Amino acid sequence: MSELHKFLFDGLPVRGMLVRLTDAWQDILRRRAANTDTGAYPAPVRALLGEMTAAAVLMQSNIKFNGALVFQIFGDGPVKVAVAEVQSNLALRATASITGSVADSSSLADMVNAQGQGRCAITLDPQDRLPGQQPYQGVVPLSNAQGKSLPDLAAVLEQYMRQSEQLDTVLVLAANDEVAAGLLIQRIPLKGQDNLAGATESAWDEADRLDANEDYQRIATLAASLKRDELLTLDVDTILRRLFWEEKLLRFTPQEGDNGPHFACSCSRERVQAMLRSLGQEEVDSVVAEQGRVEVGCDYCGQQYRFDPIDVAQLFTDSHLSAPGTMQ
Repeated sequence: MSELHKFLFDGLPVRGMLVRLTDAWQDILRRRAANTDTGAYPAPVRALLGEMTAAAVLMQSNIKFNGALVFQIFGDGPVKVAVAEVQSNLALRATASITGSVADSSSLADMVNAQGQGRCAITLDPQDRLPGQQPYQGVVPLSNAQGKSLPDLAAVLEQYMRQSEQLDTVLVLAANDEVAAGLLIQRIPLKGQDNLAGATESAWDEADRLDANEDYQRIATLAASLKRDELLTLDVDTILRRLFWEEKLLRFTPQEGDNGPHFACSCSRERVQAMLRSLGQEEVDSVVAEQGRVEVGCDYCGQQYRFDPIDVAQLFTDSHLSAPGTMQ
């Protein structure tokens, strides 16, 4: 069962989360492997997408936001784009688009940042978006300030947190065909916290600087010592006990089952119909003339939506009837 655990370090400005995706992650891989048009992802892509999905759950759980968090990696390698999306209720889905071959030993740089043009984007898309409201998006390169490709996804996200959110963060991510998991340790910004209400502004400024907190640095060092194999094979209690046995943890009730991370896709026939209408009747009719029908497959869940000539005719008839200023 997939599970998410949140915890605080008592009396310290440090928080943490640990996620283990099992059934939710296996569902994503099973659906992809069952797609006769694409087949299973290559092993390095499966590992990358699993890490992205675990990281997206951690990031969504780290904010109070009613909507979708969309985590994208895109660039100039054979993996043109990889996407993990997590809703506020921890419903998740993920997909990747591949052009060309991916070697078994491929790194993040090989797959996405071959010519140094790779980017990481985090988008927050509100569920009830107001008219004219645009989603928030932060984008960072997959390379460091010197132009050198970052070694892995965790390093990319740590850079994103520092540059876009001004937060010290350490991440450990790992994925195989059974489990996608992640550990996040983050320094809580001191300004505005109730336990510091009596502190002076100058004390805040000094203590709130990046890299300034010794407690965070100690805990971050312990977290970074976690090996990927340990993250994949050990249970949550064992991991936390081994890493932080000298620290006092305040643990929240785990989120699992119906309240935890779970696979769900938001695709629907209605959304596909809207997409076809946006293409225009002439283009859709040309597909029907060539293939006899229109078939649209969801990249996330593999669901196939089919529209025969009668469906297409009805689609655009309904569209004309519901246009503004026409009789209903």
